[in-house]
Amino acid sequence: MANILSGKFGRRALLKTSGGLLTAKMIERELEAQEAPHRNVNTNSSPSTLKITDMRIATIVKPGPSPCTIVRLDTNQGVYGLGEVRDGASATYALFLKSRVVGENPLNISKIWEKIKQFGYHGRQAGGVVSVEEALWDIAGKVYGIPIYQMLGGKFRDNVRIYADTTESEDPAVYAAREKARKEEMGLTWLKMDLNINLISKIPGTVMQPSGMSPWEMRNLPHPFTAMEITDKGIEKLCEYVAAVRGAVGYEIPLSMDHLGHLGVNSIIRLGKAYEKYNLEWIEDVIPWQYTELLQRITMESPTPLITGEDIYLKEGFIKLCQAHAVSKIHPDISTSGGILETHKIGDAAWEYGVPMAMHYAGTPIGAMASVHVAAATENFLACENHSLDVPWWQDLVVGIEKPIINKGFIKVPDKPGLGVTLNDEVAKQHLMPGTGYFEPTPQWDHERSGDWLWSQSGRPGDPNSAA
Repeated sequence: MANILSGKFGRRALLKTSGGLLTAKMIERELEAQEAPHRNVNTNSSPSTLKITDMRIATIVKPGPSPCTIVRLDTNQGVYGLGEVRDGASATYALFLKSRVVGENPLNISKIWEKIKQFGYHGRQAGGVVSVEEALWDIAGKVYGIPIYQMLGGKFRDNVRIYADTTESEDPAVYAAREKARKEEMGLTWLKMDLNINLISKIPGTVMQPSGMSPWEMRNLPHPFTAMEITDKGIEKLCEYVAAVRGAVGYEIPLSMDHLGHLGVNSIIRLGKAYEKYNLEWIEDVIPWQYTELLQRITMESPTPLITGEDIYLKEGFIKLCQAHAVSKIHPDISTSGGILETHKIGDAAWEYGVPMAMHYAGTPIGAMASVHVAAATENFLACENHSLDVPWWQDLVVGIEKPIINKGFIKVPDKPGLGVTLNDEVAKQHLMPGTGYFEPTPQWDHERSGDWLWSQSGRPGDPNSAA
């Protein structure tokens, strides 16, 4: 039987020679079962000969807080992949990688990742390498006819919970009404509010800060170095906002908080204690993530949980935080953390330390769907941010997916190959960054070269730039 089904006989010969061993119907079923896994493979692509031939871009104006660039990798067999440079990051971060990936087989995702990951860094600088990595996964899924989550080991959930920021108001009642609308009109099951000290800083006696600080100092100095602290009166005023929101939405729904302001460690601890009675799910990015010991101190003294991670590149920074239990939860942004596989690894690593993972995201549906695949495949996932609930054309940027994309606070995990969505060219062209083109040729980036190895090697074989 094994020899027969191994291909030594054709189908017709097989049916003739089966004799009394098997009925023709049984053999037919066996053959169909063997063929089934291959039916969804893109037969226009021979994986062993697939090559990246081009990289092109299109920059979309403010699908969220900032412009986002879509990167397209083309191949020699008509299959292409899409990825996204995160909000506010320069398209150059991706374009200068073109000469480093053209000619590579896009299915060798880990090999290409190891080649380009050195060009990412914490914050927006990671956007280029991540956009390429996402596009590689999109191509692989299309070639093999499976969704990305399946290549990560399958999914834990069919629907991914989202949460969203809500526009602030200096009037606590108005702010509360906006949050209530998120819950009751949009159906969100997880809410988030920004509550910056700027909302109360005009009130005398609420915030202590030195006068005469330059804009550069205010923007670039890490929180502990600004000498800004909050007073008891300031804490009382901020609590009025949280109390109003909780009064409007109730205590059954998770409520998170972001953008507290450039406050010192002691002020964060005092706020964490004041917010305890409002049962916040977390307060976010209270100080820069690099200060592990300071975060650990805040976590030990504040009853309100901490979360951080949207600016961290690669898993090592997350692992250090999780090992120290410096935060209660982590919060990678797929467009910063290193892309699809790296973010999945981050979640798995956090699981080992008992740390849940939420996800930050602010951009187009391309990056959003990359996040959805990771969220579906990661066991300790909580919820993924979306900054585009108030952008009416956001979901129109893509086709091939059930609409509305965000339905009663969830995104359904797509089962189509790759990311599961395709750009709607007509809509995307309507929202291009002024003065830019739509996936136009990029020959100016064809020959950008440098010695990119990470350590010196004398007489590196096959490398014309090797040291003599």
